[in-house]
Amino acid sequence: MQFRSTDTYVAPPDLALAVNAAVTLERPLLVKGEPGTGKTELARQVAASLGLPMIEWNVKSTTKAQQGLYEYDAVSRLRDSQLGDARVHDVANYIRRGKLWQAFDAPGKVVLLIDEIDKADIEFPNDLLQELDRMEFHVYETGETVTAKHRPVVIITSNNEKELPDAFLRRCFFHYIRFPDAETLKKIVDVHYPGLKPRLLDEALHQFFELREAPGLKKKPSTSELLDWLKLILAEDLSPEDLKKPAGEALPKLHGALLKNEQDVALFERLAFMARRQAR
Repeated sequence: MQFRSTDTYVAPPDLALAVNAAVTLERPLLVKGEPGTGKTELARQVAASLGLPMIEWNVKSTTKAQQGLYEYDAVSRLRDSQLGDARVHDVANYIRRGKLWQAFDAPGKVVLLIDEIDKADIEFPNDLLQELDRMEFHVYETGETVTAKHRPVVIITSNNEKELPDAFLRRCFFHYIRFPDAETLKKIVDVHYPGLKPRLLDEALHQFFELREAPGLKKKPSTSELLDWLKLILAEDLSPEDLKKPAGEALPKLHGALLKNEQDVALFERLAFMARRQAR
């Protein structure tokens, strides 16, 4: 099984190589990069490219590793015992399977996405070490051991909000998605908006990179924000001339699709103010 770019996803050669290496080594692929660079979408495209089902585990700040294995619903069992329900005699009726259990018990190979692992508690990755390494875990309430029928392709994403433990990193194949250059961005845009006029795209990319490379920017616009911006430009039927900023203006048209906090908007407003003062 070899992953490569698809009709809807442009995978640079180094990213495709990382995916295929992780699949060959049968190790989790840990993907880091700026938010909006396509880390989550990568897992979906890997599943589509390899023809495999996908199981998605979205991690939150309150997520515990145990939830990925299973949860024992003791409250429901207590309620049923009070109601005289016959189900109460079999504890298995109160075991809820987590995403890892679903992946381990799948009839064939699957892609398992553990999305934004850095959102959880610092111990979260360590609590999954054995399960991801040995591909098995023990269910204490029933006494059974769940072993993966087919080793899943595990893709783990991180926005680098916190450092991950060394023991966890050692068990992963790591890849950092660098922000695409202009040529790669053109290919990505062409996938989403084929036939976009070259002059319009060139002007949009020029302004996008000018915005992104401004010093002091708190949240740089990402690939997903560029695509949103282009969608608005097409919806408004703007021309390359329409996009060009008037003298003394620092913010591009429809900048709300690109800048996502008031500090960055204020930064460009100050730059515009300074430019106007110098022009006098």
